[in-house]
Amino acid sequence: MVRIRLKRMGRRHRAFFRICVVDAREERDGRTIEDIGTYDPAVPQDDKKVVLKIDRAEYWLGVGAQPSETAASLLKKVGIQLPKKVRRKKKPKKAKAPAKAAE
Repeated sequence: MVRIRLKRMGRRHRAFFRICVVDAREERDGRTIEDIGTYDPAVPQDDKKVVLKIDRAEYWLGVGAQPSETAASLLKKVGIQLPKKVRRKKKPKKAKAPAKAAE
């Protein structure tokens, strides 16, 4: 599965993040398929905190990449419409056997 998530960069106490497309089995700061943007929480202007290649983000979402919770909130702030999550059907629980009445 392909995921869109944040990759931590920068130095201690002054982090910024790259918004990356990665294989879900990779580490947080491991190998990426593509870097599609950056997020710098220390920048005072809201419009410059998130820099994103919108066309590439929409492409990866279109082919089935699942964003992490944080990446999804950043994508929403930029104005990208996220696909609805596909919920897995829960298996029906087996009915418990009725307790025998004590006679």
